[in-house]
Amino acid sequence: MSDSVKAHARTGPLRARLARLPRWSALPACAVLGALVGTGYGVLQTPEYTATSYVVAVPQAKADPATALGFAQAYGRVATQLAVLGDAQVAAGMSATELRDRVRVATSPDAPMIAVSATTEQPGSAVTAADAVARSLATSANHSKGSTQVKLLPFSRALAPDAPSTLSTGVTALVGASAGGLLGGLALLVRPRTRTEEAAAGASVPGPASGLVRSAP
Repeated sequence: MSDSVKAHARTGPLRARLARLPRWSALPACAVLGALVGTGYGVLQTPEYTATSYVVAVPQAKADPATALGFAQAYGRVATQLAVLGDAQVAAGMSATELRDRVRVATSPDAPMIAVSATTEQPGSAVTAADAVARSLATSANHSKGSTQVKLLPFSRALAPDAPSTLSTGVTALVGASAGGLLGGLALLVRPRTRTEEAAAGASVPGPASGLVRSAP
């Protein structure tokens, strides 16, 4: 007996049992598989920590608050440029390229506030990087405060985070289970029906009458 015939003989009963399973069984199976993948990702991922430093745009004597708000938005857009990060890389202990990957800047449409967040694998380095970029941004902006009439001042230094900013294992498991269940549902929608299912569906629908029923005289 050839190897292919032996393999078919071994897998034949398994395929038959799988074929007898209901179509909806793919949904919980995919959800369980997704939960296992999500749990593995949560266990193997490296925890990262995020620290945030704040600076505020203050209008000078010849400027109004609206001007400060506009310049805060503008400074927020240039905070991750090389001119700012180049001055911060020594204090942060990172290269300008690494700072660009690890630093995020956000501004508010209602307040002249700029939030500088740094995410690293150590809480202390996240604090150092966030404060270094915030100081460099304020220094760079204040070089032109005579013409802009707006000055950037430190508002709040970054605090050491006490918990990772990455998702916990429970959350990644839940996300994986949800994604697996969604994929299982999509698989049920696109899976073609088997002959047995088509026959059962056809048998449940009554066919048209073959002839007219004559009424009794």
